[in-house]
Amino acid sequence: MLIANTSDMPVAAREASIYMAVTIAEYYRDMGYHALLLADSTSRWAEALREISGRLGEMPAEEGYPPYLASRIAAFYERAGRVTALGGREGSVTLVGAISPPGGDLTEPVTRHTARHTCCFWTLDKAMAQARRFPAISLIDSYSERAEAFGAWWRRETGADWLSLRRQALALLEEADHLEQTARLIGTASLPERQQLVLALAALFDEAFLRQGAHGDADEWCSPSRQMRLLDLLIAVLQRGSALAEHGVPAHEILALPSMMELRRARCLGEDGAADAIDAIAVRFARECAALAGLEVPAGTGVASTVVTP
Repeated sequence: MLIANTSDMPVAAREASIYMAVTIAEYYRDMGYHALLLADSTSRWAEALREISGRLGEMPAEEGYPPYLASRIAAFYERAGRVTALGGREGSVTLVGAISPPGGDLTEPVTRHTARHTCCFWTLDKAMAQARRFPAISLIDSYSERAEAFGAWWRRETGADWLSLRRQALALLEEADHLEQTARLIGTASLPERQQLVLALAALFDEAFLRQGAHGDADEWCSPSRQMRLLDLLIAVLQRGSALAEHGVPAHEILALPSMMELRRARCLGEDGAADAIDAIAVRFARECAALAGLEVPAGTGVASTVVTP
């Protein structure tokens, strides 16, 4: 169902449309359905609130919005959730609100108050979209307060410690984000070998794991098990590569290993045989790292193997 709310409509209709939409969603919820409401955008709704408040002569608060903006936003998102209706049927309402902050300012009132009342916040990165990197979601500014709750599901489905891998991947991206600012000033070649490797592996992580193409059957959908194997492989590459870099192996030699090119193409592997192919890449990378360090690797080395320290 679509509820249109165009800019040329009366301001009262623009303000009421979001309440009409959530009321209809609650109607389907009480019938035992699981309803999803996409509100695009709550910024326009907040602007309608500001315009009505101005016409009523109310005292404006920050940036001209009415002082009750935060409570209105909270009241809207509090209508989401799973309930058991009087007839015994169970249903739910999920609310996804899009925000269009002026100039991309994430500190403006609508964005700030919304982030206080939602459990998940996705931020789109304009620079990523202009570079044609999709989905253009900023992993640095986005967050979820329910990540810990999904750890048990991932362990049950894949048998892997998803929370630990997730923390290591986010730590890599955050470190690379800080290093990029330094690299702009002094140049990437002036950084220590490990920091050069971190920047390169963050770019590899973006290319080999975060990007998704819908034009091929292999990459338009990824099962949880294949996703976990790819993530586990990338973290193993980070650990082994960092150990080599800290012991003096140049970053460009690590990045030039033949298995690194295979890793870049790993996300394009189909579901059939992907597990064995990813494990084979992990074994080859471990052996190539051992060759750089002058060590031998047991024949059974796989994705979840320990770090080879020179």
